[in-house]
Amino acid sequence: MDWGYLYTAFNQFNMFDLTDFQAQLLQAALYVLASVVVGVILHFVIQLGLKRGNLLKDKTEVKTVTQKLSAPLRWLLILVCVYVVLPQIDFFEETVQHILQLLIIANSIWLIIRSIRVTRLVVMSRYDLSQEDNLQARKVYTQFHMIENILVFITIVLGVGIMLMTFEGIRQIGISLLTSAGIAGIILGFAAQKLIATILAGMQIAITQPIRIDDVVIVEGEWGWIEEITLTFVVVKIWDQRRMVLPTTYFIETPFQNWTRTTSQIMGTVFIETDFFVPFDAIRQEVTRILESTPLWDKRVNVVQVTEAKAQTVEMRVLVSAADSPKAWDLRVLVREKLVEFIRDNYPESLPRTRVEMKDEPNGKPNQALG
Repeated sequence: MDWGYLYTAFNQFNMFDLTDFQAQLLQAALYVLASVVVGVILHFVIQLGLKRGNLLKDKTEVKTVTQKLSAPLRWLLILVCVYVVLPQIDFFEETVQHILQLLIIANSIWLIIRSIRVTRLVVMSRYDLSQEDNLQARKVYTQFHMIENILVFITIVLGVGIMLMTFEGIRQIGISLLTSAGIAGIILGFAAQKLIATILAGMQIAITQPIRIDDVVIVEGEWGWIEEITLTFVVVKIWDQRRMVLPTTYFIETPFQNWTRTTSQIMGTVFIETDFFVPFDAIRQEVTRILESTPLWDKRVNVVQVTEAKAQTVEMRVLVSAADSPKAWDLRVLVREKLVEFIRDNYPESLPRTRVEMKDEPNGKPNQALG
C-alpha cells in the first residue's frame, strides 16, 4: 500500500493547512500506526494457528503456550514492523533506529526464555511427581530443569553480547582486546576455575543424573530429599525441615547415599533386643499381622531374622518394605512400637533382664554376684 498516497488524500480533505514538520509528523504517525496494526494482525494470525493446529493435542497445553508467549510475541512483531517502516520516515535519526534494534534484541531474548520455560511446562504437565513410583517423572523433570537453566544462561549471555556489539565504540574495544585474549583467558581461567568447575558439574549432573529431584539421599550424615538442582548448587531438604545447600561438585567428587537411584521403593529395618526366651515364631506372626493391618506396607518384603546373640540378649532384625522413603520411615516406627507393646503385654519374661547368681562362700555365708 502506498502510504504517501494515503497521506496526500487525507491532507486534501483536511480543513487545516499543515506545515512541513506537521506533515512529516503526521506521516510518521501513520506509518507507525499502520505497522502496529500489522503487528497485531500477525500476532492474532499466529495465535489462531497455534489454537487450531495439531502441534498440541491438549487444550490445556495450547492455553498455556498462547498465554505465556502472547505478550513477548506481540511486542516483537510490533517492534519488527515499526523497524521495517522506519526508513520511510525522513526525520528519524539513527539513534531511534539503534534503540529499536536494542528493543528487538531484548524482546527476542524475552521470547526465547519464555519459549524454553513453556516447553518445560508442557512436557512436565504430562508427568505426575506426586505418584508413588515417580522415577520417570523425576528423571524428566531433572533433565528439563537443568537444560532450562543452561539454555536461559546461554541465551542471556549471547543476547547481551549482541546488544553490546551494536555499539560502535564497544565493538572497537572488543577488537582491540583480541590481541590480549590469550593472557586474559588464562587470568580469567585461574580466577573463575571454581565457578567453571561448578557449572560443568551441574551440566554433568543433568546428563548423567547421579541425583534427581525428590531423590532420597544421605549427605554429611543427614537424611533428606533433593529439593532443588541448579547449575551451581543443590538444595537438600532435611527430614526436620532444615535445608542443606551443597555445591554441585559435591555430588561429583564426594561419596553419598542415594536410596532412590533406580526406584522409589525402599526397604527399612527395625532392630529389637530381647531375652533368650522370646518365641521367634510368635514374633514373626505378629510382624505379619502388623504389616497386613497398615497401608504403609507395599507387600514386598516381610522378614524376621536373628542377627546376633549377645551375652545377655538376642538381636532380631525386622526387614520391611514401602513404596517410598517417607512411608518406610513411618512403617519402621509403627512396627517398632507395636512389637514393643506385643512383647511387653504377652511375653514380659522375654524382655531384656539382668540375672543374679547366688553362691555360698566357704564359711557358709551367701555371696551375690551380678551376671
